[in-house]
Amino acid sequence: MNDNAGGGGGKSAALTRRTLLKRAAAGLAAPVVITSFSLGGADRPAPSNRINIGFIGVGGEGTKNLRCFMDQPDAQAVVVCDVDPQRLAQARKLVEQKYAAAARGGAYKGCDVTQDFRDILARRDVDAVMISTPDHWHVPASVMAIRAGKDVICEKPTLTVREGRFLADTVRRYKAVFQTSTEDRSLTVYHRMAELVRNGRIGKLERIFVKLPGGPGQPGLATPEPVPQGFDYEMWLGPAPWAPYCPARTHYNFRWITDYSGGNLTDWGAHLIDTAQWANDTERTGPVEVEGTGKRHPDGLWDTCYEFHLRYKYAGGVEMIVDSGSVALRFEGSDGWVGNDGWIGRLQASSQKILTSQIASDEIRLFTCPAGEHRNFLDCVKTRSDPYFPAEIGHRCCSVMHIGNIAISLGRKLKWDPQAEQFIGDDQANRMLGRAMRSPWQL
Repeated sequence: MNDNAGGGGGKSAALTRRTLLKRAAAGLAAPVVITSFSLGGADRPAPSNRINIGFIGVGGEGTKNLRCFMDQPDAQAVVVCDVDPQRLAQARKLVEQKYAAAARGGAYKGCDVTQDFRDILARRDVDAVMISTPDHWHVPASVMAIRAGKDVICEKPTLTVREGRFLADTVRRYKAVFQTSTEDRSLTVYHRMAELVRNGRIGKLERIFVKLPGGPGQPGLATPEPVPQGFDYEMWLGPAPWAPYCPARTHYNFRWITDYSGGNLTDWGAHLIDTAQWANDTERTGPVEVEGTGKRHPDGLWDTCYEFHLRYKYAGGVEMIVDSGSVALRFEGSDGWVGNDGWIGRLQASSQKILTSQIASDEIRLFTCPAGEHRNFLDCVKTRSDPYFPAEIGHRCCSVMHIGNIAISLGRKLKWDPQAEQFIGDDQANRMLGRAMRSPWQL
């Protein structure tokens, strides 16, 4: 996933002359409103038919998202944002090389950059944003973007149940298009698996087995170091509690720290548990019970579970077992099973009949987009319809993992009311459904 930008708080959206001069002195081009370079033709729509996108966070996953959108003929990358100036410069170079080559000496004026994502939200020429930040920024940045009139595609997962609910409600209130950015629903093996289960090919679903990667075996070194030159660490922290800078805290490593993420349970869980919810027809609700155990390093910086074992129960009687250690998914029913081993592993089943079964036109056909989440998002921006992984479904998926982490932390079985999104009779657990944000950031 993700690199690092931030958002929220009391800053005016307007840029002052002093801010522009400071950024120019720092070697960052001030955001300037530009039009898309004027290339039209059979393989590229005219500028008036392209969707202008700003990119918030351009690290590893953010760069992948940037490349995917630049490969879409009706998308235009107009501005990139990151708190790390090196990654910012790399992303700018990537955009300019792509579009300069396409322009062939034409009207392309270059890619704008900023270290403050609020600059992007203030721009009237930006239609949508791609958010690829650490998890603790996903909901605040998305909510601010929606309020600014932008459609949003954002990396998963949310940070807490309450933040996820706030996001889903905000999307609905503003009638925004929001895509939870994962590829799973576009991948044939997972789509096929879910359709087979939903259409009864394994009989009545009884159990789901999910295997996810664990976490790092070492605890991470928390030795404070000077903040690298030009790195906006204050913005990187954003709404999270203040903590001293160290390399083991930022960039990819944020996943192993509870202030910013939920470990691989939430990171990988947002992939495979979504397919589990999809196949179980519970993508807009959730389980009613959870219990589990996990292992955390007793000291050091990285404090998410590096090993976990969870058992969920749904209202219809289906059980879901989630274990760390590998990547696999398996659905067991009264008449057989279907699943796979490994990420995008080949489909397997208890019988050839299940594998070769055809889904008829009058059976359940699950919405997908084989071209992926980026293509699906662009199509939905134009039609104003929900993408295949909208905010409500993304929130419900992430909630499954969040309540699992809470059950591990408390060390007891918890009863969950998926309609009220509250634990039943457990005030201590309910207090863990949300977290305070560091001032001045707020939802």
